[in-house]
Amino acid sequence: MFSESEAGFRRLLPQLKPHVRPLIWGSTCMIIYVGCWPILAWLAGQLIPAIGAGELSLVIKVISLALIIFLLQKIAQFGQDILFAGPALYISQNLRRELFQKLQRIELGAIEKLSSGDLTYRLTEDADRVGEVIYKTIQDTTPCLLQLIAVFSYMLWLDWELSLATLMLAPLIAILVSQFGARVMNTAEKSQKQVSDLASLLGEAINGISLVRAFAAEEWLQKRFDREIDLHRQARFRTLKLLSLQHPVVGFIEAAGILTILTIGAIRIQSGGLDGQGFSSYVAALLMLIDPISHLTTNFNEFQQGQASLRRLRRIEREPLEPIDLNRSIEVTAIKGDLNISNVNFWYEQGKPVLKDFCLTATIGQVVALVGPSGAGKSTLFSLLLRFNSPQTGEILIDGIEINSIRSKQLRRQIALVPQQSIIFSGSISDSIRFGRSATQEEIIRAAKLANAHDFIIALPDGYATHLEERGSNLSGGQLQRLAIARAVLGNPAILLLDEATSALDAEAEEAVKVGLRQAMKGRTVLVIAHRLATVQEADQIVVIEKGCVCDLGTHDELMKRGGRYREFCERQIIRDLS
Repeated sequence: MFSESEAGFRRLLPQLKPHVRPLIWGSTCMIIYVGCWPILAWLAGQLIPAIGAGELSLVIKVISLALIIFLLQKIAQFGQDILFAGPALYISQNLRRELFQKLQRIELGAIEKLSSGDLTYRLTEDADRVGEVIYKTIQDTTPCLLQLIAVFSYMLWLDWELSLATLMLAPLIAILVSQFGARVMNTAEKSQKQVSDLASLLGEAINGISLVRAFAAEEWLQKRFDREIDLHRQARFRTLKLLSLQHPVVGFIEAAGILTILTIGAIRIQSGGLDGQGFSSYVAALLMLIDPISHLTTNFNEFQQGQASLRRLRRIEREPLEPIDLNRSIEVTAIKGDLNISNVNFWYEQGKPVLKDFCLTATIGQVVALVGPSGAGKSTLFSLLLRFNSPQTGEILIDGIEINSIRSKQLRRQIALVPQQSIIFSGSISDSIRFGRSATQEEIIRAAKLANAHDFIIALPDGYATHLEERGSNLSGGQLQRLAIARAVLGNPAILLLDEATSALDAEAEEAVKVGLRQAMKGRTVLVIAHRLATVQEADQIVVIEKGCVCDLGTHDELMKRGGRYREFCERQIIRDLS
């Protein structure tokens, strides 16, 4: 079952090493459990003739012994099940943990192409299915295989000629199961893909329900949803149809085989090759093969579905990772904020440059505004500064140090980002500002005051302990943005990156956020992506970017006097040269 494949179940086996002791004890219980089957078959051979002969004392003796063996077997079965459950669940948990760690290191450009609903499904349902397959393999499939070996060995000992006739049916059953299994894996993978698509649509629908109602698009969304659930139903039905077909086909072959063996057994008894007691034991043993064969058939199908799940999980591993720290990376505990970008060229796809010979200088405490049309490369520049990506040519220096020489975590502690849309995790307000970093409550309050957030926080019923709902839905947009600013300045970063932090706010909320920004920007090097040019007129330097190149730079007054692209942008937004 653990053969090499694209999914690579065998790669999970080393994760069982820390669980050697429960595996040994579980295997001991398994051996006891399996060893009871031939004994029970032998007792059945003793019991049936005794019942026919009316020997009551022998019947009671055999039944009492059988009950003891049954009790021992069930205790052993419980032991193997509970001892194997822990290691199997650990593998599922560890697989999910490793993939989530990998997910956090995938290049942002690659991860943005992945569906959030699909990723959620992979790390929940797919990971659970893999864990269930591993558990069933250890707890059920392996004992069933051993049971087949033990019981069939006993049947060989009773009558090897009759057993050879029984063995001739095995290849036919194995071929049928493998053929069904391959088709089940393909249909299961398609079914899982449909569930992922459905989860993605549900996420979009829930997040955008107000937009749907505002545009009266409920009927359109319902049709999309109906189409997705119908595709899911069709894919799931194909899987269930295969499973439904397999059971009667394999079951018919098993029944025909048993009837054939009974016929051969009658002939063997008539010829004197086997007595009635031996044949009774043989038939009992034969019946004991039906249940493990049925379990193996079902488990093989589930294994194929689990293999499809593991294959989907393994695809995450093939996504490109963000640049790693070099072996020569240096320790930098604090930086001042001098920024020098020289002749940087960057592209996501060869032949499609995003930044071309890009140059920029920003000194400590300077506010630099980046303006230009969408797609000019402004957000890409932020991505390079945070080392989400690395330029193909050129260099980026902070305090004269090439940023690829600085450990990424230390670099990012010194560069803080305030995104255009506030992304706030659920939890308390204090936890949201702390955001996984070590900080005292006094430091959190100081950051909140700096971001002009303290007053509204203490006015809440639970103050800093107030619980934030998912996406911060119990706060306004301006309040969330001020929390994002407090989160950014908590670590006292030297460089602050602002991605049009007020563009989605109304006038009153914008003014409150601006107060927080002005306080947060003091003494730091600040780069601002600006689409609303009225917000950057006071910047020390305005850099006009177009098609990945710096086409102009200067102060607002200088650029307005000079004319050119910046003045065109301003005039489109009705900003006049007041000077």
